Amino acid sequence: MGYVAVRGGAEAVARAEELVECLRLMGGSTPLHLPQIRDQLRHAVSRAMHEGALYAPLLAALAVKQAEGDSIEAAFLLRAYRTTLPRVMASLPVSGREMMCLRRISASFKDIPGGQMLGPATDYLIRLLQPALANEDMSVVVRAAERYEALVAIGGQRPGEVGRFPKVADYMRQERIIVDVPPDLAREAPFDITREPLTFPCPRSARLQAMAQADTGSLMSLAYSSVRGYGDAHPTLVELRYGYLPIQVAHPLTGEPITIGEIEATEAEVASKAHSVVNSAEPPRFNVGYGFAFGQSELKVMSMAILDSVLTQARIGSLSGESGPAADEEFVLLHSDGIEASGFVAHFKLPHYVTFEADLRVLDRARDHHAERASRLGQLVDQALEEQR
Repeated sequence: MGYVAVRGGAEAVARAEELVECLRLMGGSTPLHLPQIRDQLRHAVSRAMHEGALYAPLLAALAVKQAEGDSIEAAFLLRAYRTTLPRVMASLPVSGREMMCLRRISASFKDIPGGQMLGPATDYLIRLLQPALANEDMSVVVRAAERYEALVAIGGQRPGEVGRFPKVADYMRQERIIVDVPPDLAREAPFDITREPLTFPCPRSARLQAMAQADTGSLMSLAYSSVRGYGDAHPTLVELRYGYLPIQVAHPLTGEPITIGEIEATEAEVASKAHSVVNSAEPPRFNVGYGFAFGQSELKVMSMAILDSVLTQARIGSLSGESGPAADEEFVLLHSDGIEASGFVAHFKLPHYVTFEADLRVLDRARDHHAERASRLGQLVDQALEEQR
């Protein structure tokens, strides 16, 4: 079979795109509006933003709608759009201490400074379908607003009020339970993976950036592998906080920090059971891992924090992370980006006629060689039998 050029490809592609649009709308249901997606599909929008590496809730809602709910395709659309945007200026560094928390929990200590704040969570619900959701109307929106005000009143807060809290990790560092932030790391300029290629071993800032936009499922699978036994990581959640983080920039004339807005984000820190001993003069302490993502993305940041801890300990030769795929920094970072992975796998749907023709010719030569060897072997066997007679 020779290579055959295909005609009319552009027209076929255009018709295929039209068919996708028709199938999305031909069911007769009311088209979804972007605010609906942003407000009622929060986790899908959050995932599109952190995997697409762009904080833009309405644009993420548009990507989710265009991708028909496909999380990887939505992140792909958003990241591609991001490449068209100019860089106006860089924001100033911000600490999680400044987060106005809606949710703040710790699995390490029952009593933490400021107290635990359960916030919006489904961790303690029974996973059952709720048929009532199928028949919602505007009346449930009104009742939800009333219930929210009542819940806030019970908590002693005004509607919309959230709070700042001290970090549990700061207390643990004061008690010399977990490792300190290395001074050179605090002074190190952040690595920019959008402008510089990753080289291994890479700086921790590059590692965290790569994982912040990595596929949630990939990170969770790798973190789970280390916890389950392909490694030695069994962390404890120091603190998980979700809320609104202020974004500041330097005033172009005075240089003073100015708050220009806020982003919805989730942050997690975990302590590893393995003792990190970099300096033999220092007493053993727990290692710490860090995770951060846009929106309410708790599994993502916890998986990211576990892998950060494992990779840090693997580099310094500590007890955890010395074996298993999660301990290989290059393996983790180059195979957890959902957009890179999906693009490579999906490209096999494109025409490979020429390369497959070459494979077929190699296969034909291998078959001919095999047949020739079998024929020669048969002749030798026949000759041996004839000589025995």
